Formats: sequence, structure tokens, C-alpha cells
Amino acid sequence: MSTATVPAARQPTMSPVSKFGQTHSLRRLPVQERSAARVRRMLDAAADLIEEVGYDRLSTTAIAQRADVAIGSVYQFFGDKRSLAEALSQRYIDLYFERLTARFDAEPPADWRAGVEAAIAEYVHMYRTAPGFRVLHLADAIDPGRADAVTTGGDVIADQILAGLAQRFGIGGDDELGKTVTVAVETGQALVRLAFRRDPEGCAASIAEANGVVCDYLARRLP
Repeated sequence: MSTATVPAARQPTMSPVSKFGQTHSLRRLPVQERSAARVRRMLDAAADLIEEVGYDRLSTTAIAQRADVAIGSVYQFFGDKRSLAEALSQRYIDLYFERLTARFDAEPPADWRAGVEAAIAEYVHMYRTAPGFRVLHLADAIDPGRADAVTTGGDVIADQILAGLAQRFGIGGDDELGKTVTVAVETGQALVRLAFRRDPEGCAASIAEANGVVCDYLARRLP
């Protein structure tokens, strides 16, 4: 498959705000390009530092120093390091679906099973190439402003996969299918994490097992 249309993992010009309608983690949106560039640098710095030292040792001071911005600029847009990590998770979700959409457009999957394999392959690619991705897991809450529920990266991915099933394969969703897809996404994420614990580059046998487990589970509900 040609990957010429698939964006690279590091895309500094990407908007820090989610394109998929999620509540963003910024205190305020950057209006001018200069401000947007500072936010992108802060997110890039956070990604690199999470990769290097882990989330627990991450600090807003270190982010400001790495991004070459004043500490006040960090707090101008982010309340704390958690909100910065949430914004980074949103950015990576956007990038994940940009890559997956480009892949589907370049080579449409024959059926939903092929679509699942492509989705897992792109998730594995993010693990290998996106700084901090394997530490974030996209599993923490990314919409802390909502009082009625806690939304995780897995929830956002599941919602988009449901939309993709309807759009590309004509498979309509209901509440039960939504629950099934959410379980499949969380299971796939956990198995990919296991693959990278077994091998820093991703254990091939474990990734193959992730494909099989997720497809077998979804087959209970999908034609």
C-alpha cells in the first residue's frame, strides 16, 4: 500500500484543538498565529518530555524551558500539566484519525475486518513514532469540564469508529453496538500496550493476537 498520502507522526502545524467536537483543555484559544505557534511548541515540548522522563516527573517549568516560552505563557493557555497532557491526547487523536482516513481513502478496506486491522496498524504506528504516545495511552480523562461523565481517549476513538462503520460499511449503530465497539477499542489499546511491553518496537505476535481478539469480539455484533 502506498503511504504517500499519510501524514507524518510529527506535524507541528496541527491545530492544538480537537477537530472532533470534544471540549478542549485550553484555558483560552489562541487567536493570533504567534500564540498558536507557542501552544504548538508547548505541546511538542510536553510530548518530548513525557517520552524522556514520564508523566510523573513532567513539570510546567520544564515544558516552558524546552518550548522557550515564559512560564506565564504556559499558564495563559493551560491550567496545569494535566490539562497540557489532555490537549496532547486530543492532538494525537486528531492525528490518528487523519492518518487512518488517509489510509482508507488511498486503499479502501474490503470489509470491516480489514478496517480493524488498518486501525490497529495505525495505532501501532503512533506508538512507534509519536513522542509520549505510549506513555499517554489516550486513556486518561480528556474532557474534565463535563460534570455528567468522564470522557477518555478510548471513548472518542470508539465514537469515530462507530461513525466510520456507518459511513464506510453501512453498519448502523445502537447503544449495544456502541458498548461493543467501546470494549473492542479498550481491549485493542490494552493488547497494543502489552505488545510494546514485550518488545520496544512492538511484539509482532502480540499485535497479531490483538487483531484476532478484537475482530473475533466484534464479529458477535457485526455482519
